[in-house]
Amino acid sequence: MLGRIHRLACVCFVLLSPTVLLLAQAGAGFCPSLGTRQEWRDLTKGQKDQYISAVKCLQALPATGLVKAARTRFDDFQAAHINLTDEIHLVGQFLPWHRRFLNVFEETLRSECAFKGAIPYWDWSRDVDVFNSINNSPVFDPVTGFGGNGIYIPGYAGPFNNLTNLPGWVPGTGGGCVPTGPFASYNLSLGPGTIPTNHCLTRAFNDEYAWALSSAQIANTTKQPTFENFRIELEGQPITPTMKLHDGGHFAVGAEMLNTYSSPGDPVFYLHHANLDRIWWIWQQMDLPERLFDVSGRSSVDPPFVNITLAFELKMLNLAPLVPIRDVMDPRSQPLCYTYI
Repeated sequence: MLGRIHRLACVCFVLLSPTVLLLAQAGAGFCPSLGTRQEWRDLTKGQKDQYISAVKCLQALPATGLVKAARTRFDDFQAAHINLTDEIHLVGQFLPWHRRFLNVFEETLRSECAFKGAIPYWDWSRDVDVFNSINNSPVFDPVTGFGGNGIYIPGYAGPFNNLTNLPGWVPGTGGGCVPTGPFASYNLSLGPGTIPTNHCLTRAFNDEYAWALSSAQIANTTKQPTFENFRIELEGQPITPTMKLHDGGHFAVGAEMLNTYSSPGDPVFYLHHANLDRIWWIWQQMDLPERLFDVSGRSSVDPPFVNITLAFELKMLNLAPLVPIRDVMDPRSQPLCYTYI
């Protein structure tokens, strides 16, 4: 056939999804490998020993000077949480901030204590659904866990003796020093609350709040249609009328964990918040295109109120540089690089 063949030049347009565009804007890259965060009872004994040893290593390293009273690197993290508490609870950045906080803690375990794994999580529903109690959880095993309840103090009502003011308060057990496990001999320098005191690790188990940690409660949380509904349902009081997953876990363990400011003094804090972060990731994955970068909420508890955006920067004080919320929305991307199983 005679004639010329004309090659038509075309300009091709690739339509990028909003998620891809946001990843590109954030400069986020998918990680060459992902750390695997597992439930505590699913770890091998060797993995449990390695994690406990890494935390104890942080407790033996000197503090970096964030607050004068802090003695150890472990105290540094508690100090940061104490100083930022009023800016990171009951606000839109609650979940992103704690996701970043756990990431920095995890990276510090690796860089300063030769830890090779990932932060484990504690799925309390696996205890509550069966026993309606946390007492027998493997997390609190005295040999392969974090030690158990504190020594019983009759009528214990918290370090400031004010828990009786809470509506429906029922005294728990414990209240004193934790006598068993790897942290029985560790003395904290900060807390309770914002005051610096030298004191032992305390716990006061209270199964009156176990119901708030059931799989039914997790299901009720993950069925929330928007991030705003989800974050409020997860965090709980005083925005909600009853306990929810976040405050329910803190109240069930009690004592050190019960104080909003100084709760990271109990190493179990990190496993509790890793599970909350896992539940957030479950919720995100239920509609990933819409939820991966879905954030909302006020940036402060007190007026004037400003709604957070993906550009809102997460303070870590001297623990780590500022990063915007958009950088921590996808656990599979840098700087986070982890997944849950």
